[in-house]
Amino acid sequence: MNTERNLRRTVLPNGLIVLTERMEHLRSVAMGVWIKSGSRCEPAETNGISHFVEHMVFKGTRSRTALSIAREMDAIGGNLDAFTSKETICFNVKSLGEHVPIALDVLTDLVLNPIFAPPEIERERGVILEEIKIDEDNPDVLVHELFTQSFWKGHPLGKPILGTTETVGRMAQRQLLAYHNDRFHGGNIVFSAAGNLDHDDFTAAVTEKFSGLKDGETPAELSAPQPSARIILRNKKALEQVQICLGVPAPPITDDNRYATLILNTVLGGGMSSRLFQTIREERGMAYSVYSDLSPYRDTGTLCVYAGTSANKVIEVVDLIVAEFRKLKETALPEEELTRAKDQVKGNILLGLESSNSRMANLARQEMYFRQFFTIDEIIARIDEVTAAQVQAMAQRLFRPDGIAVTLLGRLDGLKLGRTRLEC
Repeated sequence: MNTERNLRRTVLPNGLIVLTERMEHLRSVAMGVWIKSGSRCEPAETNGISHFVEHMVFKGTRSRTALSIAREMDAIGGNLDAFTSKETICFNVKSLGEHVPIALDVLTDLVLNPIFAPPEIERERGVILEEIKIDEDNPDVLVHELFTQSFWKGHPLGKPILGTTETVGRMAQRQLLAYHNDRFHGGNIVFSAAGNLDHDDFTAAVTEKFSGLKDGETPAELSAPQPSARIILRNKKALEQVQICLGVPAPPITDDNRYATLILNTVLGGGMSSRLFQTIREERGMAYSVYSDLSPYRDTGTLCVYAGTSANKVIEVVDLIVAEFRKLKETALPEEELTRAKDQVKGNILLGLESSNSRMANLARQEMYFRQFFTIDEIIARIDEVTAAQVQAMAQRLFRPDGIAVTLLGRLDGLKLGRTRLEC
């Protein structure tokens, strides 16, 4: 199997990086403009501004209304989208190869020329406030949000990506324009594309569109936050279940031991054969949803276990989670379980590279976090190298009783949870 990828990289004079992957067997092209700026870059008073700007660029540019943007994309069967995360904003479009000039024109117009018209700001403010309410009404989203705010307390990484009712309620045009001016410049943008395209032709087109964009450096960000291992019990009588979030600090995205962490997470709660799923759902029938999740950032990260269960089973579920932490620290993984976890991780990575969208995103993320590109063969070799001893050492490093944070949300009725229950 030839796992080499047809990748090219060009840096424009203004610092903008163009990355492409040629995939000749496809008829489509996925393109993404990645801004190296997300919610963790925001001052507290403008929390949510990255996400607000992401919404507002679709509401009209100097030459297009919101309706004409939608109609142009529909006319070519294209898919235009965007998202904001803690560390990036991405504007992306997917179209057939023959429609790339139109798709590229619309995408770059949105990114470069939004007008932030005051009537549109007011309308979109209402949309975002409704989006915040959706998250507040969704218990498993809300418990993760409460956990994150408590875990990275006082740091922008702990603040919600959407912002709060208060910060969104007072966002003004001048702030949006200033943010766009400060963050949307050559040195802070990666433009990645994957699909049926030619690098030189594509780079020439991007160069023409972005030639007027100023250069500039990636803005300095706050230092890594200090995790706070608090136990938060939040009563919400309307909920039938108690939502449990239990997490620990984890290595950053570029950590040398990241593959051991990935295997550890997979064994713990990364699928239907994982220890948490088998113990808590299959053997005990105590939860419908139970899993663990890794959230790595450029300088820190979390490993978080989630479960939803009845109020009278909360303590038992917490005990079972902590018991799995203890087992992973005390006993090395059996060879068969280690192999199965490796195969699962490799399968997930390879399946994730089947679409042009995911390859486009993979290109950009490798550039932004690693400033180099790893081939599939290199990644698979690194996964295969992970030993049971490395996974056990990572468990011993992560699962420390004084480092475990817990958030419980639901009808708690006087439920108590002390630090001694987290001994592992």
